[in-house]
Amino acid sequence: MSYIEVTVNDRLGKKCRVKCLPSDTIGELKMLAAAMLGTRPDRLKFQKQHVVLKDHITLDDYEIHDGMNIELYYI
Repeated sequence: MSYIEVTVNDRLGKKCRVKCLPSDTIGELKMLAAAMLGTRPDRLKFQKQHVVLKDHITLDDYEIHDGMNIELYYI
């Protein structure tokens, strides 16, 4: 299986590109992004087109592909 690169953007100037697998869950993506951003994964919320992404669902199920953007919010 090949890696995909997802851009996580908080629209406040922080943006990171995370390499992951399509079979990874949103929770795993949060852990990778949190390590890059220097925060805790439980403080992050991801959204795609105003839909809040749930931790236990995979990127493939949300149809998140290589090069896509995900909105990041701090909670």
